[in-house]
Amino acid sequence: MTITQLSYVLAVAENQNFTKAAQKCFVTQPTLSMQIQKLEDQLDVLIFDRSKKPIELTEVGKKIVTQARNIVNESYRIQDIVDQEKGFIGGEFRLGIIPTIMPTLLPMFLNNFVKKYPKVKLKIEELTTEEIITRINDGHLDAAIAATPLENETINERVLYFEPFVAYVPQNHRLRDKKTLETSDLEIDDMLLLEDGHCFRDGVINLCKAFKNHNDDKFQLESGSIETLVKLSNEGLGMTLLPYLHTLDLNEKAKQNLHYFAEPSPAREVSLIYHKSELKMQIIEALRDVIAGVVRGAIAFQNVQIISPIQKK
Repeated sequence: MTITQLSYVLAVAENQNFTKAAQKCFVTQPTLSMQIQKLEDQLDVLIFDRSKKPIELTEVGKKIVTQARNIVNESYRIQDIVDQEKGFIGGEFRLGIIPTIMPTLLPMFLNNFVKKYPKVKLKIEELTTEEIITRINDGHLDAAIAATPLENETINERVLYFEPFVAYVPQNHRLRDKKTLETSDLEIDDMLLLEDGHCFRDGVINLCKAFKNHNDDKFQLESGSIETLVKLSNEGLGMTLLPYLHTLDLNEKAKQNLHYFAEPSPAREVSLIYHKSELKMQIIEALRDVIAGVVRGAIAFQNVQIISPIQKK
């Protein structure tokens, strides 16, 4: 039994196809198939049910894949141990970022990080929180930037900053003349929301639920982007809540529609998250230092009330 064979098994399990798995592993399909067949012969079990289209794992195959993933991931970390011992900060690092953080935070820190740590090859993906947790646990991400707390026992969270919610209130709205808002002023029925799947959406709903009963069926409009929410609000279709960093890029006319909350301001906690067994700590620390450095100057809010990103039932 070899780590290479186990890697091939994981590739087939993920792609449910021998040809695609071989391409991902940069080997020929006969080579990959032969190695998996040798492993099955040695174990005297079938890992894959080849009669199914797409290929499926057998029951024992599912258990083997779970253990194989642990073994392969741990084997990769041998190089991490050596890098840490040498103080080397470099190599590939896979980072996920949720959609409501990516467009504002990434331009703030990426250039600084690349210049300071040119030997790190960052591979960045925009993913939902659910996708991030799955990929971290599967070993397909080294770390991610997401709203926390997530209450996940397999994941460590290192807080980067607290980002307040800011109300965007259009002309002729009932709250237009109120200079400072209270969270109890919010009515979910006239709130424009992001589409389901965004944790910022769940945070807004959790904030409103804390003070008022509401009917889920009364949501007026939902959108896939914060920019669209602002445009819809400008058309008089309702108010919305924005993460603070998104307000910095608004034009001066749009900024006149911003209303801040009385302290403690409702806010989301943004953290660098990673698996508890992660060993690329030298890169994680480097990322944290660079991001905290650039954000510190942009966000000065401290007296905040953290709103959970986890959807409440």
